[in-house]
Amino acid sequence: MERPTQQQASPAGDAPSPAGDATRALNGHRDGAARKPEVGAPSSAVVDGWREERTRSVEDNEMSLPSIAAAYTTILRGLGEDPQRQGLLKTPWRAATAMQFFTKGYQEKIIDVLNDAIFDEDHDEMVIVKDIDMFSMCEHHLVPIFGRVHIGYLPNKRVLGLSKLARIVEIYSRRLQVQERLTKQIAVAITEALQPAGVGVVIEATHMCMVMRGVQKMNSKTVTSTMLGVFREDPKTRDEFLTLIRS
Repeated sequence: MERPTQQQASPAGDAPSPAGDATRALNGHRDGAARKPEVGAPSSAVVDGWREERTRSVEDNEMSLPSIAAAYTTILRGLGEDPQRQGLLKTPWRAATAMQFFTKGYQEKIIDVLNDAIFDEDHDEMVIVKDIDMFSMCEHHLVPIFGRVHIGYLPNKRVLGLSKLARIVEIYSRRLQVQERLTKQIAVAITEALQPAGVGVVIEATHMCMVMRGVQKMNSKTVTSTMLGVFREDPKTRDEFLTLIRS
């Protein structure tokens, strides 16, 4: 499904709207229509999803691998190829294994990686980890999305091991995704784990569904953001975060 192309944007050039939309997509899958601002904390459905989200096990991988490989064989035939020629003999198996790796986030739960990395600490200044590499798969076309994630939060007597922020990104990005949902899932997971004063997440990414097909805009980027707590309510806090991730 194709969408109109918009001009490239960045965190530096996107001032928060007066309504304070929690999530903005400046390019890519959305058509640019205004969204109603969200009010209050994340819904209980989102929170429950954070705690009970593992949908695939290692055993599931082993059981489903033959059927996924068979599906790739059918795709090759449908494309006019001969799955029995030398260069393609092992391609269905390789592709099936690769797809399971690309979506390995379904095998993990955020709560499992965070339990031993939350520490009591009397620190009340902003914590930022920026330029986290991100790779995902567009759920509309099954082609790659890749880019960078910037995360900031304002602690409330508890901090998270820095590497765990990257792990959160890895778990949610290694699933079939749209960038808007990915951005919010990361922010909600940090909020539920730490109960901080606020969280900000910005993702800048390239969507191969816009580069390799459709409008074929080589230099287009999608920028999305989610602001929760004081990052959403206080313009000064939000501006400090956006300034720091640009520096």
